[in-house]
Amino acid sequence: MKSAEIRQAFLDYFKSQGHEVVASSPLIPGNDPTLLFTNAGMVQFKDVFLGTDPRSYRRATTSQRCVRAGGKHNDLENVGYTARHHTFFEMLGNFSFGDYFKQDAIRFAWEFLTSAQWMNIPKEKLWVTVYASDDEAYAIWRDEVGVPADRIIRIGDNKGAPYASDNFWAMGDTGPCGPCTEIFYDHGEDVFGGPPGSPDEDGDRYIEIWNVVFMQYNRTADGQMHPLPRPSVDTGMGLERISAVMQGVHSNYEIDLFQNLLRAVAEVTAAEDPSNHSLKVIADHIRSCAFLITDGVLPSNEGRGYVLRRIMRRAIRHGHRLGATSSFFHKLVAPLVAEMGEAYPELAKAQAQVERVILKEEEQFAKTLDQGMRILEQAIAELQSKVIAGDTVFKLYDTYGFPVDLTADIARERGLELDMPGFEQAMEAQRERARAASQFGVDYSQTLQVEGQTEFCGYEHLQDAGKVMALLCDGNKVEQLSAGMEAVVVLDKTAFYAESGGQVGDSGVLSWAGGRFAVRDTTKEGKVFLHHGRMLEGELQLDQVVQTEVDQARRQAIVLNHSATHLMHEALRRILGEHVQQKGSLVAPDRLRFDFSHFEAVSAEQLQQVEAMVNEQIRANQDVQVQLMQLEEAKAAGAMALFGEKYEDEVRVIRMGEGSGAFSTELCGGTHVRRTGDIGLFRIISESGVAAGVRRIEAVTGSEALRYVDQSEQALRQLASALKANRESVLSKAEALLERNRLLERELEQLKLKLASSAGNDLAAQAAEINGVKVLVTKVEGVEPKALRDLLDQLKNKLGSAVVLLATESDGKVSLVAGVTKEVTAKVKAGDLVREVAERLGGKGGGRPDMAQGGGTDVAALPAALAQAQDWLQAHL
Repeated sequence: MKSAEIRQAFLDYFKSQGHEVVASSPLIPGNDPTLLFTNAGMVQFKDVFLGTDPRSYRRATTSQRCVRAGGKHNDLENVGYTARHHTFFEMLGNFSFGDYFKQDAIRFAWEFLTSAQWMNIPKEKLWVTVYASDDEAYAIWRDEVGVPADRIIRIGDNKGAPYASDNFWAMGDTGPCGPCTEIFYDHGEDVFGGPPGSPDEDGDRYIEIWNVVFMQYNRTADGQMHPLPRPSVDTGMGLERISAVMQGVHSNYEIDLFQNLLRAVAEVTAAEDPSNHSLKVIADHIRSCAFLITDGVLPSNEGRGYVLRRIMRRAIRHGHRLGATSSFFHKLVAPLVAEMGEAYPELAKAQAQVERVILKEEEQFAKTLDQGMRILEQAIAELQSKVIAGDTVFKLYDTYGFPVDLTADIARERGLELDMPGFEQAMEAQRERARAASQFGVDYSQTLQVEGQTEFCGYEHLQDAGKVMALLCDGNKVEQLSAGMEAVVVLDKTAFYAESGGQVGDSGVLSWAGGRFAVRDTTKEGKVFLHHGRMLEGELQLDQVVQTEVDQARRQAIVLNHSATHLMHEALRRILGEHVQQKGSLVAPDRLRFDFSHFEAVSAEQLQQVEAMVNEQIRANQDVQVQLMQLEEAKAAGAMALFGEKYEDEVRVIRMGEGSGAFSTELCGGTHVRRTGDIGLFRIISESGVAAGVRRIEAVTGSEALRYVDQSEQALRQLASALKANRESVLSKAEALLERNRLLERELEQLKLKLASSAGNDLAAQAAEINGVKVLVTKVEGVEPKALRDLLDQLKNKLGSAVVLLATESDGKVSLVAGVTKEVTAKVKAGDLVREVAERLGGKGGGRPDMAQGGGTDVAALPAALAQAQDWLQAHL
């Protein structure tokens, strides 16, 4: 069976068993800062298991795309060299949310794998494991399924702590957990390895293909296990692994999904050896890179973007090993789309964008290699021994992406060695930092426990009555609040909008007979709204009814900015391209901020077009329609879903414009104007870059936009007055002034060069001679630090075989430059000379054998340092 057929068969089987087929979630977990990437099928259902995200179904099945290339799950360096390590893989899963449990979960897995209608795997090829104390699962396998007892293995706490076992799973240090049962496939006697739990279990004969987790406990911070009221099931089976079984191969890289990619890699790199591990590395990495970019990750120097950049550069490095001499990695997107585009249409839709991102990174990496070479050359020039320090090797690798093997090649050419133990120590420290950053940091037993939910009634009106459901002070529940207390009030109904989707929370007042509570901000915890603020007067108790009154002027200003954000988002997509995706937003009363994917600065002309298009929609005074729809129905109707947002089955669709020709259609839970004309005026105030491939626009609307226009007009009038011009001539006057300034700067630079040249003639006459080499060590006056190199080059040309060291003082600092003609570098190196002097000045320096620079801050020590430099040269020449 082909991999695509296996994937579809899995989904079809569980659909026939009453499971809802749920689409793969993005590789960036929605609203979950505890995970770097989606690394398992259960990630998108985590809140469902925790009971905070009710769904319309109790059974689900998915084929979830996953990435494991950072933090806790990081086997990046093994990828391509083993049979089953990947940065990207597909996890087939079936889930029960308080519905069926152990008996059905085990039956489903066995039936799918062994029945003639589905996978038809010989039963004698399968082994199973259970948690040592899980007698129930053991009995089901032995007595109901009929697996022989000698092929059922109990695995206890084999990881050094209670419940720390290969067959016990936990979401985190606290929270849902439980035993699991795993299914292994026996590849046969000709493959080395023993069954799970044996001394040879790390061999490749017995391979885990399916893990079934029984979530039946909630572990609290004290380590106690409490039975869950609704035990659940979470399973996972790697598509690549089951494909290898079904296609009769041992390595995942031999399955059909990889074979076509491997051929494409060989073609674009002109590789001749089909067994080269680099082919597998590149074939794996194009999958993770393409899907990460499709899901909105962009190369950068931190977080998810950093991991993506590392994967891309590792692939590019392996391409160079295979002999690729130009950009090649982006050419593999098309073969990948041909292989997986049908199963994941979002990949096919993003193909052009993915290719652009990868090509740009390839070009950038070529420049990085040049930069790394310069840094390495300087490090070598400053060496005091034959060993390049591990910290230096790590810095080149980690900060600049400079390959370790390339550093080693250059070192061998120079007769040098690498401090690999030091490098490995630095690498392990980095891994520890990554692991620490990716661990679940949430105590699931300590989340706010408030029964029920808050009904939001603030779309239509800004005042309503609500009953107090909970009161909190300093994080603790209390029965009563009194004047002066800082607190949080939870109501069953409110007109206050809770911060969400970039829109800030409302402020205002809660009032009742004899009391008032000033609401400073409103946030959301699960299904309840939290009103943060201060008691102004009176007392407030549980179950008391209060009037909610939102600050109307502030809400209206927020509304204008939110609706304008929708219009601007659509305008950007129409003018810059459909690759524009929201990467973050802030909708506040005084401004809006919008981050989006784009790979170059937006030109002034393009910004003007965006602004004009938005204002055109404002003047059209189009109706803003709000409609509740089923999620899939809304997407089918063209509604744009914002990346990373979680949506309920029923969603709110905001349409700006009439009918099918609406200008903007988005899923959004925020508050909006009734007609676009209510926005009044839209002005962009800035555009900037915030990360690699991410731009930011800030803008204002309504009265803030008018204020911005007034300030701009005033600044223009003041500028015109200073230039003695009117509005029409102010630009030409400013340009003429700038041109005049540029001419004067050029004239000044030419004068400085003439002075330096004249000084060079005088200085050359001061050179002494040591063993046939002209030596000039001196301080020069009136020469700026950046002009020292020009003066140095003049002197070397005048003196012939020479060593020159120049120093100048500026702003309380000393700048040094040294030059050594080629035939003298065997005796004296410029880097050594500069370092010798700079250290005496409390500074440092270095460079190439023929030219080096440095400096220091101890100006008073300069005369003695120059004199000692003269002695140093006398001893070395």
